[in-house]
Amino acid sequence: MSAARLWTPTPESIAGSNIGRFNSWLASRGIGPFASYAELWQWSVSDTAGFWSAIADYFEITTSSPYTSILENPTMPGARWLVDAGLNYAEHILRHDVEGTAIIAHSQTRRPSSLSWADLADQVGRARAGLRRLGVGRGDRVAAYLPNVPETIVAFLATASLGAVWSSCAPEFGVQAVVDRFGQIDPKVLLAVDGYRYGTRDIDRRSEAQAIRDGLPSLHATVALPYLDGPLPDSVTWDELVAEATPLEFEQVAADHPLYVLYSSGTTGMPKPIVHGHGGILLEHLKVLALHADLRPSDHFFWFTTTGWMMWNFLVSGLLTGSTIVTFDGDPATPSLDCLWGLAEQAEITWFGASAPYFMACRKAGATPGRTFDLARLRAVGSTGAPLPADGFRWVYESVGADVMLSSISGGTDICSAFVGGCPMVPVVAGEIPCRYLGAAVEAFDEAGHSVVGEQGELVLTQPMPSMPIGFWGDPDGSRYRAAYFDTYPGVWRHGDWITIHPDGSCVITGRSDATLNRGGVRIGTSEIYRVVEAVDGVDDSLIVHLEDSDGGAGRLVLFVALHDGVDVETVVDPIRAALRSDLSPRHVPDEIHSLSSIPTTLSGKKLELPVKKILRGSEPDTVASRGALKNPDSLDDVARVAHSRPNP
Repeated sequence: MSAARLWTPTPESIAGSNIGRFNSWLASRGIGPFASYAELWQWSVSDTAGFWSAIADYFEITTSSPYTSILENPTMPGARWLVDAGLNYAEHILRHDVEGTAIIAHSQTRRPSSLSWADLADQVGRARAGLRRLGVGRGDRVAAYLPNVPETIVAFLATASLGAVWSSCAPEFGVQAVVDRFGQIDPKVLLAVDGYRYGTRDIDRRSEAQAIRDGLPSLHATVALPYLDGPLPDSVTWDELVAEATPLEFEQVAADHPLYVLYSSGTTGMPKPIVHGHGGILLEHLKVLALHADLRPSDHFFWFTTTGWMMWNFLVSGLLTGSTIVTFDGDPATPSLDCLWGLAEQAEITWFGASAPYFMACRKAGATPGRTFDLARLRAVGSTGAPLPADGFRWVYESVGADVMLSSISGGTDICSAFVGGCPMVPVVAGEIPCRYLGAAVEAFDEAGHSVVGEQGELVLTQPMPSMPIGFWGDPDGSRYRAAYFDTYPGVWRHGDWITIHPDGSCVITGRSDATLNRGGVRIGTSEIYRVVEAVDGVDDSLIVHLEDSDGGAGRLVLFVALHDGVDVETVVDPIRAALRSDLSPRHVPDEIHSLSSIPTTLSGKKLELPVKKILRGSEPDTVASRGALKNPDSLDDVARVAHSRPNP
């Protein structure tokens, strides 16, 4: 280890953890015994089929027809999981025959509420019947423009129970961002909210909801959730949807039947519509949430997220373990950054997850939640969305709790999970992610495609994982899917992160190796920014980069624009910021806007985002790109002049 340990599991805590019991169960079956996590991980990626078969058996995955192979054709892409099985993701969530609470809900729009497990099952049955009345059946798409509230979870599980396909966007997304996503999957039903309260402000979304409806010609019906008590015309109300009590049933589908479509934006084109299947998500989420997060029925599991981020899907899957999940909708900084820590006390949260920038903001503000609130039940803290710096690790142990397991995780929408993170068997060291997850054959590749240890490389996977996408929607030949992950290293998944793997198996993620903008856990592709910016009067072309904050803050978004002749940059600054705030996300409003005579591009027109970013970081233009490949070789010199004149924020 390169630094002092902040937390070390005891032999007793390891033995009592879910992963400790799983390890003992393996030994009882003649597998192992594994004396360390490193040995267990090595087996999990060396005997891929054996490991995932053990996961299916240990967690008693229920199938209406048995699978003939846990893993068929173990190549990438092309691997098939739980072949010939009939199953349903929602059935595994609602199979728990337990008393107590399934969901605790807090919101700045309405009073706290909760759903028992029996209530949840009843509501899902009612919503299922309501969706059927609206014509939703196997394979149909249901889209949600809803906040993180129990109704959204109910609607998702009802959709999954029918074998229909779910997709959601948070109400903070602008109309164009939503239509760009939902328009690709032709939903039959839209569930929409009339508005929400963010902190102390009421945000009316009725006009946005109507514009989204107008942009989705495939819709047969709209279901309106009156969150701010404002009606949506020509819609079915939520109460009407769930009016009929109906016994629960679950459509049995293949493991690779679509469960939901998530969206991850690249640097070109529309947001990628990533399709995840019932079986793959079930296997992966049972593994990661039970074994690595160590979730149990006694836990209250919380992650601050919106419905437009894959962490919402991850949070909902906490129900697979029988845990109570805690939802929150609102501004985490109102009335102060203590908001979520007060929620942790009130809801008796045992597992608290948020983004790395949130924890760093708490640190900067001098927050001491462990002394301000009663967090006695808290036993684990999770961080994601960006690398958590070493100072963030230390702040958690000094100001939140000295005995918590801190799990800094990294993965993505692409697998709706994490590749690396914490583990009850592995110590925590400041600034380091403790381990590669079981079943995740993570390596660092250099430019030649060689595995390296102790130096930075591309994060790759050399063995398939079950929650890899079953494909992209509207990509029948798989060409777009292959280009996204497998063009650089054929047969190997390239994720787009820089990673350094240490000899002991711990690792450090140092950011994206592509140009996707990730702010506060909301990823927006640069192409989406350009569509909005370049629609502003006076703007010819644009280029944007994100300069990450080494201290884990939000960093700075720097936008360059090329303008019509005679247009002054000051006249477009406010319209650009207003358009981005309205159409995409307030988090992606640029901090700086600079004018260039022309945007740096290749001869083929590709914008040079990464070279521009390097220049802003201090590199010289001739070291970042070949001038002979540029449409305007002098454009990089213009960027350098901006870089030299910028204040150092």
